[in-house]
Amino acid sequence: MTPWPIPSGPGATAWTPEQVTADPYNAQTPAAALAEPVTPVGAFFVRDHFGTPRTTPSRWRLRVGGAVAAPLDIGYEELAALQRRELDVVLECAGNGRSLMTPRPPGLPWGQRAVGCAHFAGVPFRALAARAGIEPGAVEVVFAGADSGTVHGLPTAFERSLPLEAALHPDTLLATHMNGEPLAPEHGAPVRLVVPGRYAVADVKWLVEARAVTEPFTGVFQAEEYVYAASRGIPEGPVTTVRIKSHITEPEPDAAIRRGHEAVVRGHAWSGGGVPVRRVEVRAENEEGEGNGEGEGEDCGREWHDAVLEPSAGPYGWTGWSYRWTPQRPGPYRLLSRATDALGDTQPPRAPWNAHGYGCNPVASVEVVVV
Repeated sequence: MTPWPIPSGPGATAWTPEQVTADPYNAQTPAAALAEPVTPVGAFFVRDHFGTPRTTPSRWRLRVGGAVAAPLDIGYEELAALQRRELDVVLECAGNGRSLMTPRPPGLPWGQRAVGCAHFAGVPFRALAARAGIEPGAVEVVFAGADSGTVHGLPTAFERSLPLEAALHPDTLLATHMNGEPLAPEHGAPVRLVVPGRYAVADVKWLVEARAVTEPFTGVFQAEEYVYAASRGIPEGPVTTVRIKSHITEPEPDAAIRRGHEAVVRGHAWSGGGVPVRRVEVRAENEEGEGNGEGEGEDCGREWHDAVLEPSAGPYGWTGWSYRWTPQRPGPYRLLSRATDALGDTQPPRAPWNAHGYGCNPVASVEVVVV
């Protein structure tokens, strides 16, 4: 069973996550919701490993300890009274798009919609770290959630570490609000970690502990799960920074587009580490892989065409883009989009394979027909 009420009534389907597994509950964002500049909370994808723990703000406590001078224990009201920061942040599951890989690696069979962009508000973790006084020998901070279960036959809490530089970055938040409202249970209430620019495994939900450590953390979710292994084209090791990516939100798959009439191709693009998107290109090819249906001549349309970029909502949000396409030839087409960021990284033609199916970022595509 899902652990919270599911919306019902007209239009509910478009704004309800699409279930991938029931126990624990995992679901991806519906396509209609991904077209929004900010993804509605009720439609936002859910990644859960062990089930949703129930903790009220009045009972919540966060322990900050380990290699610190003055261990700290703080409650929700005290945290909420501290100065907070607000950011638009893309959250993407590291396994998003896994089902596109061949052969498909084990793990949740995500399509391309385990992603969303939300407006988060919270207190920078560095404010609490300063009060606790992290010792000079510390190299990482391990963040632990209230959720736990069995992994490889052993009882395991969900824990994930960050290098000290990332943990103390001013944009690493102890988030209490999402899209202007207190966090929902499925999204980590009362407090979750939000680490902009990293895959969402770093954004530990139901946060209850942060401890500084003097040796690299080797817990299950750091050294065995959420790591690149047997990788082709990706350095092996823990999953960290989000890879450059785009998706197409309009037109919908199998849409009929009238020949000679302008159609607008739209979508979003995003990258990791606060690196801005600099370019999105669009191509429309027929079933033979040639032509974009525009103009005349054998070579017409074989090149990529620049889309128009919209202003980004900050360094960690996604960038809207659009391209106006007027097809002149009937038949089935595949619309493609590829993004490039300020470091020159571009989406590859095919998903880079690895044993766990992480970091999948091939050129986006949607099939349509011109009539």
